[in-house]
Amino acid sequence: MRTVLVSQRVDVLATRNERRDSLDQRFLDWLAESELLGIPVPNRVERLDFLWQQVKPTAIVLSGGNDLADYGGDAPERDAVERSLLGRAMAEGLPVFGVCRGAQLLLDAFGNHLQRLEGHVGARHHLIIAGQSYEVNSYHQWGCRELNLPLRVLATSDDGVIEAFAHDDLPILGIMWHPERETPFAQLDRMLLQQCLDKGVKNQ
Repeated sequence: MRTVLVSQRVDVLATRNERRDSLDQRFLDWLAESELLGIPVPNRVERLDFLWQQVKPTAIVLSGGNDLADYGGDAPERDAVERSLLGRAMAEGLPVFGVCRGAQLLLDAFGNHLQRLEGHVGARHHLIIAGQSYEVNSYHQWGCRELNLPLRVLATSDDGVIEAFAHDDLPILGIMWHPERETPFAQLDRMLLQQCLDKGVKNQ
């Protein structure tokens, strides 16, 4: 199996004075279906150097959960870790796959302003991707209706919100839904992940 580093959400337990890193177990199951061993990343940017050297990842996956701190989120340490992961991946030409909040971080990192959305939490959307119709889940309250280059739109929802996008040149792809919440896992999500990974191989 190839190893990939996976970012984690931060759960704040104020009554216990705890900030917990967490990741749905099914997320790692979903990666395993593509023969990827997901290694959760602690939300401590000072530990990234050692982890990166030890794991030698072949790709980065930015998972869902938490709003970005600039948009009212309460986990700035996660923002710092994910931005560092993105920078390292871009420097080495590694694939980066963003899921929901992870996709939002990619949008923000490339200069796209997020807007608050209505009707995108606890919903499902029909999308057209590469000429095929798909249905996906939706649990996000932030998104974009326009993109700055070098990102390009892969799919939008009926109300014009961008639901999937990719970088023109780099192996970077984002989706606004959660693959791990589908039962069984959807072929679409595996296809998009593989598309991102394959682009990374071509760019090496």
